[in-house]
Amino acid sequence: MIKEVKNGALYIDGCNTNKLAKQYGTPLYIMSESAIIERFSELRDSFLNKYPNVRVAYASKAFCTLAMCKLCQREGIGIDVASGGELYTAMEAGFPPEMIEFNGNNKLRHEIEMAVDYGIGRIIVDGQKELSMIEEICREKGKKMNILFRITPGVEANSHEYIITGKVDSKFGMPQDETIIFPQIKKAINSQYVDFLGLHFHIGSQIREKEAYLAAIDVMLEYVIKIKETFHYDISELNLGGGFAATYTDEERKPYSYYLDPAMEKIDSFFAGNGVKRPAVVIEPGRSVVAEAGLSLYTIGSIKEIKGIRKYLSVDGGMTDNLRPALYNAVYSGVVANRASEPKTEVVTIAGKCCESGDILIKDIKVAENVEPGDLFAVFTTGAYGYSMASNYNRNPVPPVVLVKEGRSELIVKRQSFMHMISNDMVPEHLK
Repeated sequence: MIKEVKNGALYIDGCNTNKLAKQYGTPLYIMSESAIIERFSELRDSFLNKYPNVRVAYASKAFCTLAMCKLCQREGIGIDVASGGELYTAMEAGFPPEMIEFNGNNKLRHEIEMAVDYGIGRIIVDGQKELSMIEEICREKGKKMNILFRITPGVEANSHEYIITGKVDSKFGMPQDETIIFPQIKKAINSQYVDFLGLHFHIGSQIREKEAYLAAIDVMLEYVIKIKETFHYDISELNLGGGFAATYTDEERKPYSYYLDPAMEKIDSFFAGNGVKRPAVVIEPGRSVVAEAGLSLYTIGSIKEIKGIRKYLSVDGGMTDNLRPALYNAVYSGVVANRASEPKTEVVTIAGKCCESGDILIKDIKVAENVEPGDLFAVFTTGAYGYSMASNYNRNPVPPVVLVKEGRSELIVKRQSFMHMISNDMVPEHLK
């Protein structure tokens, strides 16, 4: 993403945010195509072109639209889905089903049926009952499905409690209990309805340090040996999940190589030392691909100053379009977009418009002095889990999304209308 300030206005990839606000309205999600492509290029240089027999599956829960699926397809990147809706979006975009994998801790029967009907590449089995359901559906449909087992590695990453997924006490994955895991693996190996490919883990999101990631790999490699010794079976795929950190404020972003080089060194050394052919290695980056590619643009409305305490600048969006600050106190940076060149000397709090005291987007940020209603405020790094988590709380419509590149902007998601928002509402006869 190219951020520039020209004549006092913030520009993103050559697009004037003032003009974008006038053309599309606010609140508005702005996504930089160049920033997304830059991350995909880094993944190719640091992983796909550097190591043999590896794949990348974009974790679409971070940002899932038809256009994003098309970008992945164009760049040769697979897709990881976590619901029937994400799967449907990918298929409607014309994405190759064999390049789709399906994650999630409670896949519903109709979602698995969709996956089998579409013929997707693999399902990541997340619980004891799921394998039986997959087998039953495949038997009914005369199909066969590739599967991996997601195992909880028991590693606690240094991240927020809500986005840690690999600790022992987790709703995700199968626990490290051989009396649970091994019968499932045996069943899969002997099944005529599934092909058991290998193992999957994911320790959480926004992982800044590699140590926990590498520790989880050690756990998985131990299971690879145990499976070999117990079942005389060589796995063909090892999925390392994702969780690579994005940069939200002024912290340093770690490149993919920071995680992947020591991971691949460890994996290659392990298989060479055991005389076993290394399986395919898969990663699932999501947040790190799109977070920094996005920003949210708002119009400032009400201004409230409590002398000696706080000054609130309220915007026309909030927790309905960016839930993360209210959900787990996520910290963002931003700027008054139409006055981006002015000295930032006044401390304010950026508040949302929802009827919740917790609807605060940024607490205590320095901005230009004497901000007025009608000024624009841009919140950076909202490309991941902004649009994906958007809601209609207070009956606020979901904002549109525009894709910008080289001075051009294109609408990729239309603004939700009030009519569309109530389109599924029904009034029973006795209330008419």
